[in-house]
Amino acid sequence: MRRLALLGSTGSIGRQTVAVAARLPERVRVVALAARRSLESLCEQARRLGPGALALEQAADLARARAELERASPGARVWVGPGSAARLAAEPDADTVLNAVVGAAGLEASLATLERGARLALANKETLVVGGALVLKALERGGGELVPVDSEHSAARQCLAGRDPAEVERLTLTASGGALRDHPDWRRATREEVLAHPVWAMGRRITVDSALLFNKGLELIEARWLFDLDWGRLSAVLHRQALVHAIVTFRDGSSVLQAARPDMRLPIQLAISWPDRWAEAVPALDPEALGGLEFAPIAAGRFPAFDLARAAGEAGGTAPCVLNAADEVAVQAFLEGEISLGEVPDRVAEVLERHQPAPVESLAQLEAVDANARAAARAAVVSR
Repeated sequence: MRRLALLGSTGSIGRQTVAVAARLPERVRVVALAARRSLESLCEQARRLGPGALALEQAADLARARAELERASPGARVWVGPGSAARLAAEPDADTVLNAVVGAAGLEASLATLERGARLALANKETLVVGGALVLKALERGGGELVPVDSEHSAARQCLAGRDPAEVERLTLTASGGALRDHPDWRRATREEVLAHPVWAMGRRITVDSALLFNKGLELIEARWLFDLDWGRLSAVLHRQALVHAIVTFRDGSSVLQAARPDMRLPIQLAISWPDRWAEAVPALDPEALGGLEFAPIAAGRFPAFDLARAAGEAGGTAPCVLNAADEVAVQAFLEGEISLGEVPDRVAEVLERHQPAPVESLAQLEAVDANARAAARAAVVSR
């Protein structure tokens, strides 16, 4: 029986995780829930699941939010306010913490989980993009376990199956191409066009980042930390069918790939059960479904946001932190109609060009870098 704490429980990944747990009551018990600001949804989940701990990061009325959460799950420990998710993650009740918090705010909770030696099922990209160096140190100190939830990284882990990184010639992640893969002029795409992803149902920011292939660049940064591979052995390709999620090529010339339906229930379940494989999470693919698979290179210059992400990853240090913060601001500006889609990578590039990367030293340092980058990105949006 896995005792699961779910951070970001009211978002897309969080809701799907609740569904996975509900299908496996003999294997998974949700003992804690945390959300950013969706008080009503969190209370509904609490009434249904009866967790022993609840956390809410943001609330207009902290006292009222606390009272409502206490009524929703009588006897539960409740934290409300900034840092609540990290406080919950540090509690010993859960042996597994699935972190589906959106944004850089998820890093603190990931570190708290690993420091106490628990399993971190990671769906928060920013944990590794922003704080990969800190995560590895927390892993070493706490003796915890890091298991990815992203479909591509879950696939890569399955392909590698504990192999020595020295045996790997190349790890290739796949990208569906997002909503704009056939768009004649992506820079002028509308918000409605961008948010209409042909394969995955995701949050708004990640859907925009997927359309720009920025998200794929972030995933390469994550893979660098997850699998201890240098940049010369990391690549990505376009794969419209989204059935193959990762390919590992070994130095002897053989390749292993992972294929499955594009459904997040599988990597969610596997992150909780690993290394075991429990009852069917999604319907299996028939061999015929793999006929006619298409793969294409990501053309240099065609996706400037992807190029920016890869360059920041190679630069290392605090550069990915700045990259992520600037992108969050620029994407939000696009969603609110302040800038065009084509301006998103332009504004991110402006902020990155003015930053001198430094080695990552602490969470406090990254929080300061993040805040400065957001301010610089906001200024770049306003002054365009």
